[in-house]
Amino acid sequence: MSTAATRAEVCAVACADSFSDAGRALASPFGAIPSLGARLARSTSAPELLLTDGEAALIAETPALGEESTAEVEGWMPYRKVLDTLAGGRRRVMMGASQIDRYGNQNISRIGGWDRPKAQLVGVRGAPGNSVNHTTNYWVAKHSTRVFVESVDLVAGIGHDRAADCGAPFHDVRVVVTDLAVLDFTGPGASMRLRSVHPGVSTEQVVERTGFDLATDAVTETRLPTERELELIRKLDPQELRHEEVPA
Repeated sequence: MSTAATRAEVCAVACADSFSDAGRALASPFGAIPSLGARLARSTSAPELLLTDGEAALIAETPALGEESTAEVEGWMPYRKVLDTLAGGRRRVMMGASQIDRYGNQNISRIGGWDRPKAQLVGVRGAPGNSVNHTTNYWVAKHSTRVFVESVDLVAGIGHDRAADCGAPFHDVRVVVTDLAVLDFTGPGASMRLRSVHPGVSTEQVVERTGFDLATDAVTETRLPTERELELIRKLDPQELRHEEVPA
């Protein structure tokens, strides 16, 4: 096994860092790499993080991806309790985004106009409630101008500009992790800023694949996994599902 970290493993660590201060909150990651990141955080920086089996049980252990059904159960977590947890702010979610703009408005519902959309997606789902009630982060497996757009076709998750307009006191959209970089919302007017680029990626590459002006005033390099983190990543994802999202 190679000791060098792959791009997917760098992404997993960046996702794990987004859970590091969650405390005793319910983790709701969407995708293999965010799920791996949540498990890595629970194994290192966030031991009180709550994980589910993806259905209705809280799991006591930190199982490998795909092995949730064999893990010891420590509590009951039906959907109604998830909604209670969401409304109470005791949840940390990392959602996907079919489109996202400079203020963090996210679209997972449709591409194109109301009258004749080009594509019907999954619908807004829980994005509105997530983005106004608790910390919300995003994972984008392929950074491109198709995802990072000037204006989303439909607002599912609420961005910083709309949250300010409607007075949403618990709105807390923090970071976007992609296959190229980590971005936050500390740019002018709570707009998107390029926080770090992954090893081997340039600032120019990220700017070129972003469909709006991006603040790039203090770009660093995304940190590599430690040896212990790399060991845990490979133990928690023995099927290498991470490399299906971000090829090695």
